[in-house]
Amino acid sequence: MKKDAKPHQMLYTDIPLPQAVVHYCAQYEIQHVVISAGSRNAPLTNGFVENPFFTTYSIVDERAAAFFALGIAQQLGKPVALVCTSGSALLNYYPAVAEAYYSELPLVILSADRMPHRVDIGDGQTIQQEGVFGPHLIGTASLKADVSHATATLLASNKQPYFATKPTKKEIETLQQKHLAHNIEELQRIFALALAAKGPVHVNIPMEEPLYGTTTTPIAFPKISTWTNPVADTDFEGLKSAWKNAKRKMILVGVCQPNIDVANALHQLLEDPSVIVLTEKTSNFSHPAAIDAIDCLMAPIELEQNGGEEELKPDLLLTVGGMIVSKKIKFFLRKHKAAQHIHIDQTKANDTFYYLSKHINAPAEVALRALTENNQPLDNHYQATILNRYHNYLKKGKTYLNRIPFSDLRVFDLVSKALPQNTHLQVANSSPIRYIQLFDLPNGTEVFCNRGTAGIDGSTATAMGAAQINSKQMVFITGDLSFFYDINGLWHNYIPNHARIIIVNNQGGGIFRILPGEKDSPKYDTYFETIHGRNAKDMAKVFGFRYKRVRSGWGLKQALRGFFNPSKQPKILEICTPRKQNDAVLLNYFRAMANTKN
Repeated sequence: MKKDAKPHQMLYTDIPLPQAVVHYCAQYEIQHVVISAGSRNAPLTNGFVENPFFTTYSIVDERAAAFFALGIAQQLGKPVALVCTSGSALLNYYPAVAEAYYSELPLVILSADRMPHRVDIGDGQTIQQEGVFGPHLIGTASLKADVSHATATLLASNKQPYFATKPTKKEIETLQQKHLAHNIEELQRIFALALAAKGPVHVNIPMEEPLYGTTTTPIAFPKISTWTNPVADTDFEGLKSAWKNAKRKMILVGVCQPNIDVANALHQLLEDPSVIVLTEKTSNFSHPAAIDAIDCLMAPIELEQNGGEEELKPDLLLTVGGMIVSKKIKFFLRKHKAAQHIHIDQTKANDTFYYLSKHINAPAEVALRALTENNQPLDNHYQATILNRYHNYLKKGKTYLNRIPFSDLRVFDLVSKALPQNTHLQVANSSPIRYIQLFDLPNGTEVFCNRGTAGIDGSTATAMGAAQINSKQMVFITGDLSFFYDINGLWHNYIPNHARIIIVNNQGGGIFRILPGEKDSPKYDTYFETIHGRNAKDMAKVFGFRYKRVRSGWGLKQALRGFFNPSKQPKILEICTPRKQNDAVLLNYFRAMANTKN
């Protein structure tokens, strides 16, 4: 800044309610704000953009904006705000709101609205916004409208509920202060909840025109109340007792953030021969004695039917983290019930296997560390038996992989080996997240996927949002349908040059070929597999990506050699695989492990 330049003078909206919203967002350190264009939300937009505390993003498509914010929250573990105008704009947030709810990620939805008495009278861009997200929230704030702003417009309506007769200035000011006090209390409550709990909250903000007025004099709002984190369990005696009495202990780890303390505790527990640990790539934990490709154990066991299921059945099932990808382990644990199922999580415990017996409300690292204290390993062969079976399956699977044709399975084999170390890996749902489970990943790889609702919508936008926070090399692996479905996830100015997108294009919903049902009929091709014949070349050009397409294993190996190198543009690598071969190659992979006929 030049010496004679005047310092920037901050501007505030002159409408009390939105000014309070912006003020308390800053007080509760909700720093990142994703804004979609609109007029009704102008007071909020002006307030956030004018305040240097906030990092703001402009994304037109509200559905993409919400998933972009979700990606930021995924990496920060802190609330991220969304700002939209009134009407159907708000509804476009719903897929990401549901994902945030089930993935336990903190979003703060700030929706601008018409005044309550202007709803359902024929005004444009007006819908019933209160309660629109139904059960997929951890909290809502009910705010009262300002009556001191645009009072003449307010009084012109015969439907306004605030004044029966023409009010005096004192009456207007008294009611305004009453409403403002209520709003401050509600904002403090909801923002404290957003910080303490994990999930989405909704704040609906009614405002009247004019909307663009500003002032240099802020309202003197009260200081925030102190807030506390939820009380966690500290008594682990019941957990320790169940652990001590179980001869065969299975720890199943779902979606988790990278956590060195959790990793260290699991390392110690794996020294016990009576313990097996099953992980998924989204658990962000690996260990030589852990089973990290669950379906490479479960699928052959299902096919062999030679007693492996009885060998695997645990006495105690201990689950940690979020959602599990593998359907096979879910089916197995529902069929072969452990004596107890205990879940460790600070928010909720899903009864995924139908016999949840206890919820330990504590950080995973604390509860697991408690189990390592004075733990006396049992002298049995549970871990050794299962690991021996698992590694035999992997050995036979490796022989099969060396002779398979070019296919989706071959692509994921080659890509997983070519990834750089310390990669920030985002994976789309459906086929990609299932295939990536089957292969080892380089050291330091961090894996993320929207497993809350497991939908294909929003995966691209989530990856781009996450890349704003995570400085590692970002690689996003997606399918063709996921990529084209969420193409507006690239419609913004925040794509980093280090972003790398790998599209596995099998010309439709290839996962449906693996599932039971009729195939290769007009109905199946149109309504299930949805064959499309498109490629991403033109999309890459529109959004400023370098682009390459390959159709063979040799071509893929060549393309991967320089794909992750630094560049002045982000890159897309599109890999076209044979549509009708992928399902057979994958199913025969599991048959090869089980020594059954291909």
